[in-house]
Amino acid sequence: MAVPPSPFRAAAAVLFLLAAAVAAVDAIGVNYGILGDNLPPPAQVAQFLKEKTTIDRVKIFGVNADILQAFAGTGILVSVTIPNGEIPNLANIHYARRYIAANIKPFHPQTKIQYILVGNEILHWGPQDLRDNLVAAMHAVNKALRLEKITDVKVTTAHSLGILQPSDLPSLARFTAGWDKAYLAPILEFHRQTRTPFMVNPYPYFGYSPDKSDFALFRPNKGVYDKYIRRTYGNMFDLLLDSVYVSMKKLGFPDVEIAVGETGWASQGETYEQPKCSVANAADYNGGLVRHYNAGRGTPLMPKRRFETYIFALFNENQKTGSTAERNFGLFRPDFTAVYDVGIMRGGSGGGGGGAAPSKPTPAPPVTGGSNKWCVPKAGASDAALQNNINYACGQGIDCQPIQPGGACFNPPTVRAHASFVMNTYYHAKGLQDFNCDFSGTGVVTSSDPSTSTCKYVS
Repeated sequence: MAVPPSPFRAAAAVLFLLAAAVAAVDAIGVNYGILGDNLPPPAQVAQFLKEKTTIDRVKIFGVNADILQAFAGTGILVSVTIPNGEIPNLANIHYARRYIAANIKPFHPQTKIQYILVGNEILHWGPQDLRDNLVAAMHAVNKALRLEKITDVKVTTAHSLGILQPSDLPSLARFTAGWDKAYLAPILEFHRQTRTPFMVNPYPYFGYSPDKSDFALFRPNKGVYDKYIRRTYGNMFDLLLDSVYVSMKKLGFPDVEIAVGETGWASQGETYEQPKCSVANAADYNGGLVRHYNAGRGTPLMPKRRFETYIFALFNENQKTGSTAERNFGLFRPDFTAVYDVGIMRGGSGGGGGGAAPSKPTPAPPVTGGSNKWCVPKAGASDAALQNNINYACGQGIDCQPIQPGGACFNPPTVRAHASFVMNTYYHAKGLQDFNCDFSGTGVVTSSDPSTSTCKYVS
């Protein structure tokens, strides 16, 4: 026979549930990048986040010992990203165990490490040997943690929405053919077995167009109606998440949780990135995201679900390559002043569009060359990486005949020149979405036409 709970136990239970609810409301994270020569030291960052903001978790791109040490004892959750190049080695359990022992165990449990991401956006960018070893590496890292007696750290990996076939409505969404059963089904099965989230990087920023601006930015709009499931979407973020959910369901994994590894908006950009990139747009998007998260309404197909979310990014990073926008995704400047208000400061307002007028960053000189956009290799990209880009794009059905001997773009016969043509063709074929010019960090969008007298680039 059950013993009735005492008033003390009942009160304690209520207090526990209230505390959990408060923690859940504050559980929004941020991506903490360090590609800047003017950024504050990690210890100051940790102190700032703990004392001045409601952010209770960070995700970093790497396994940085200084950052892990700085967050020790703060109670802030830290997720780390193992570099993509480590994946083939990590498929070996002995290597994986040595890696965990050297890079994770010295900081655990003093630093509350939450997730280990095995690479970032591997399926989208490759190369092929990383895709082929990804699932094995995830299993090996998970096993290595258990062998090292670490049971509270979870393993996942983040995916760009390049894993989805193009579709305008969630009901029509599905994973890219060939990746669905070969890679995504085993990844989702891993998440089901380990009870870990499938992490995606949805960016309404990349789907922006002037006629869809309100829909992308959490502003009032007429919405998008999906007649096949009879749901109306009031914002692009929900539409993208439900597209992922529908794709998972079609593959047989509707029960796996979804987490948002990256999403954000640039507050400044080049001439060709206007009017998308502005302080007002960034404040409305990220502020709307925070309000949407805190409301806990979920999406039309996943109601009342709050998805763990990491905003990109914490700081403006002045050493990031690419356009001005790449250096202006931060919520804060390096001196900890807010670029705009999104409602994450302790004692601050509710986020986005409210309170005092946001201060604007100093404008960068505009890039001339009109509104056309081309995708070209970054200056420091290696020939090996660029050859991988050629192999990938040509394998995706891009017409690569022009770079073959006798073709209009064969000369000059260099890997860089051939990659430039193929990367740009792929970028345009995929609809000028900026993430389709990333190529594992080796591509950059430019407004300068790279065409020659004999080789005309798509524009």
